[in-house]
Amino acid sequence: MIRMEIALILVLVFVSFIYFSAGRRNTPLHKAFSALLAIAPLNLVFDAATVYTVNHLETVSPVLNEILHRLFIASMVLVVYLFYKYISILVEEETKKPLRFHLAAKIYLVAAELGAMLLPIHYAVTAKGNYSDGIHVSVCYISTAFYLLLCLWLLFKYRSQIDRKKKAAIGVALVIEAIVSLLQAINPTWLISGMGITLMTLAFYLTLENPDILRAELTEQKMSMLYLKSQVNPHFLYNTLDTIRIQAQLNNDKPTADLLMRLSDFFRLSIKTDKQMTALEDETELSEAYMELMCCRYPELEYNFDFDPDLADILVPNFILQPILENSLLHGMKNKGYRGKVTVTAKKFNNKQDCIEIEVSDTGSGFGKGVKDKIDEILLHFDKEKAKTESIGILNVQKRIKLLCGKEFGLSYTENEDGGVTAHIRLPLVREEYR
Repeated sequence: MIRMEIALILVLVFVSFIYFSAGRRNTPLHKAFSALLAIAPLNLVFDAATVYTVNHLETVSPVLNEILHRLFIASMVLVVYLFYKYISILVEEETKKPLRFHLAAKIYLVAAELGAMLLPIHYAVTAKGNYSDGIHVSVCYISTAFYLLLCLWLLFKYRSQIDRKKKAAIGVALVIEAIVSLLQAINPTWLISGMGITLMTLAFYLTLENPDILRAELTEQKMSMLYLKSQVNPHFLYNTLDTIRIQAQLNNDKPTADLLMRLSDFFRLSIKTDKQMTALEDETELSEAYMELMCCRYPELEYNFDFDPDLADILVPNFILQPILENSLLHGMKNKGYRGKVTVTAKKFNNKQDCIEIEVSDTGSGFGKGVKDKIDEILLHFDKEKAKTESIGILNVQKRIKLLCGKEFGLSYTENEDGGVTAHIRLPLVREEYR
């Protein structure tokens, strides 16, 4: 049995190495899974130690045996709690709703840990092997049942709102742990609790936390962006426009030459890099070129960019401002004959050192009846929405922010008191990580 425990420890250590070496943002889900990967191998170490000591009661110190068993049960309770925590955070992210059982789960955790440390330990000696039993071990079985039932309840209640792949992964993991726990209860000498923990962890890693899955999603997004760019050869357009601009200058048509220069700048900046992240100052330059072109087209349109100079080198997902600006013009200013002002600001979010917010505010006609609710729904369930003509821009922006920066960041909209709407783009304050 000890050989099996050692093999399981090596498996989890290997998974932990791959997971942590891939690099992740410190999201609540990442923190929960990281804690699980840290505690689960430790629990298996205590498991392996107790498998040995319980079968050598006559030679192992009773004090050492008792300490190891208490640490094993305490770590086992903590592991099943972390499984619940991971699943509950995942469900919250999927449903966008706070759950009610966090406090009860924590209170039970404290009570179970106290029981693991204080309740008396008894050992059963049999011809097939020895094992610990009695009220002390019941803490482990009751804790597993308690947290598994909480997870099953979450899975059942929110089954229609959870992504099918994630729902299947959670369901399979819970079934595995339930089967292993039942077999352990029926055959106490088997001592296979570590197998259930390892299989559950692997189920989550392979289906939900595998770095390759994230890389595949990012690759898909990048290929989608490159495909859109390739529909019109930007280098050809840029070179052609520059040729026309030079011809306009030779004909002493300065207004046309200036307009073509800004259009050339827009295309030049749009093809400047294929990296997923770009400096905020580059994203701003592209957006200003776009707004200058629109102001030439609509003379009564105004714009203003007001950025904190300290944020110039902050890295942001590329090409996220232009679609938002285009929305402001097409859905806000159009009904006012393209008369009004668009203001773009960037500042640290609530003076936090790790977060910035870009605001795109317009003085347009605002949202029509029911439109804001529809947009809020699209942005909330961005991972389940199918792109439509009227929402493809904001949906693409939301998806790329969530994938590149983390699910706690993203795009949202509010209505202005004096008319018009404001788009809020919340991003992490990162300067060099993506370079």
